[in-house]
Amino acid sequence: MPRTTTPRAVALALALAGAALSAQAGADTIGTVDTAFKLLGRDHDIIVEAYDDPAVQGVTCYVSRARTGGIKGSLGLAEDKSEASIACRQTGPLSFAKAPLKKQEEVFSERTSILFKRLRVVRMVDPQRNTLVYLSYSDRLIDGSPQNSVTAVPVDRAMRIPLSK
Repeated sequence: MPRTTTPRAVALALALAGAALSAQAGADTIGTVDTAFKLLGRDHDIIVEAYDDPAVQGVTCYVSRARTGGIKGSLGLAEDKSEASIACRQTGPLSFAKAPLKKQEEVFSERTSILFKRLRVVRMVDPQRNTLVYLSYSDRLIDGSPQNSVTAVPVDRAMRIPLSK
């Protein structure tokens, strides 16, 4: 007798595949540190990832965040905690994309649960101080978390940050 696949099973498989792909998009894993042993599945850990700003060449943001282990975490079904830390640094000569930057825009986003929770990084421009400010926070479909982290990358005064009107 042939097995039939239910629409629910197909949707779950697609969601798992999407979560795995989006978690890897654009991030380079720098390292991990175990925080709690789990008998089954991977351990709870802290992961440090590097993201290059797509609109500002020469700026890399390092984000550390908690990652839930165990069976649910290994399958991508667990919800990670909202705590995250960010440090953005100039890692090469600065240059800006052809288009001017928006005063504020999301530059990175990564799922931290299978459906409803995301870790976001927003770039803000402080034109008075000629500085790029990066904010990391977590949000949910219904309610987000007030926990956040901020960092800044000063730009030499000889190079003005191009802003869109």
